[in-house]
Amino acid sequence: MIRVYGIGRDMTTDGKRVSLGAIFRVFFMIGATSFGGGLIAWIHRETVTNRKWLTQEQFLSGVALGQVLPGANVTNLAIYVGQVLRGGLGATVAICAVLLAPFFLCIGLAHIYDRVIGVPGFHAAMDGIAATAVGMILRLAYMGASHSCRKAAPAIIALAVFGAIGLLHWPLFPVILVAAPLSVALAWPRGAAHA
Repeated sequence: MIRVYGIGRDMTTDGKRVSLGAIFRVFFMIGATSFGGGLIAWIHRETVTNRKWLTQEQFLSGVALGQVLPGANVTNLAIYVGQVLRGGLGATVAICAVLLAPFFLCIGLAHIYDRVIGVPGFHAAMDGIAATAVGMILRLAYMGASHSCRKAAPAIIALAVFGAIGLLHWPLFPVILVAAPLSVALAWPRGAAHA
């Protein structure tokens, strides 16, 4: 059995089992109603805050894993959440559910895009949706930083990565290639208490 922070697979933070139908409904709703980005924040709200399926630590581990693996962060996170909740079948249900509505919506919108782009207010509506997504992402970033950066070393690594990528515009891959092993080494448990 897989254990993440003491909680076994097939169990939520309160010890209940989540049905595949519940996983499908939540991830389908997230995929169908999340416009302009911010899906990771929405997944956090639904799985940690509202339903208490995951702990904050589990979720942040999933976000970190989703960011370092190839592919879209949201799909990686959906697979992770489904895996933690119900194993491989849960991962399959979560990824299919989160992609189902956007798949058909994008195909449908591609056919009418040329007509919709000229509608007055279309660009303003897209700007509003994007602003909402940025707000959700900033809230999640604040929560993650306040949880993960309680000690000096993680805070310094986070600031260094932000400065290198966000301010200096250095390439992502080399920065992560240096920062990730350094961060892991600094966070690695030491001493007899952790052996």
